[in-house]
Amino acid sequence: MWFWFSIIALLCWSGSDLFSKIGCREADDRTAHLKMVMAVGLVMGLHAFYEVFVGGVEISLQIILTYLPVSLLYILSMAMGYIGLRYIELSISSPICNSSGALVAIATLAISGIGDMNGWQLFAIALVAFGVIALGVTEATEDEELRAARQKASNYRYAKSFLALLLPIAYCLLDAAGTFADSLVLETLNEDSANVAYELTFLTAGVISAIYVLLIRRERLTLRGEAPKYAGALFETAGQFFYIYALADTAHVAMAAPIISSYCAASVLWSRIFLKEKLSAKHYLSILCVVIGIVIMGVFDM
Repeated sequence: MWFWFSIIALLCWSGSDLFSKIGCREADDRTAHLKMVMAVGLVMGLHAFYEVFVGGVEISLQIILTYLPVSLLYILSMAMGYIGLRYIELSISSPICNSSGALVAIATLAISGIGDMNGWQLFAIALVAFGVIALGVTEATEDEELRAARQKASNYRYAKSFLALLLPIAYCLLDAAGTFADSLVLETLNEDSANVAYELTFLTAGVISAIYVLLIRRERLTLRGEAPKYAGALFETAGQFFYIYALADTAHVAMAAPIISSYCAASVLWSRIFLKEKLSAKHYLSILCVVIGIVIMGVFDM
């Protein structure tokens, strides 16, 4: 079943990218990212309650506090990603965000040296780094008229700005820091308990966001505006569920990991089909470098 769990995780997380983009792309909705945090917090909170009261997962205040630094890094990275979806195409944002694995590998190289890494792993790191830099150069140097022409079909115009690239890069940095911290904290915590602690912390972040959006700013929610956000939240939580089960089959981790890690390629495909995002050849070549690098890292389970 590892193969089907991997495919489902890939589809769920790429679906989460798509619906999160739809829910956050309106330029006039300045709290869309907070509403997205509300949605994810609610869905993850419900799943956490199920795990505790039905699944019997152990949880305590001590576990929540121990995992809190990791949870905050992950939650903050996701919030940065949601903000970024207002300013940049999903086709560009998703590959940059998913480059966090390369940053973790670079941090490992900086701290402990090459160690057991082989030539393919080093090549993958270089490929991802090159792809992200190439995306940045392409975005910064693209002609405004060409940009406007290719964005016309989607009916959304994204401005060429430093902020547009900074936000997914901020996601990448924070997610990489969270992943690195995760590897240390999980040496002392059960994985299921840590996941529940993360989901309950996300629920708290969702409640705080709801207080600000609904009680302080007194904004009204609409079904049309919020439905994509909750669809994205459901896909995000479901993807995490199937990801855990796919990697639980330790005999096939080397094959499951690259399948799942390539979900950003599916995100690019969905953005082209459903959002009508059209990029230049340079964009696609840069994205291809990132995706190939991520898949290679997945093969070696980095």
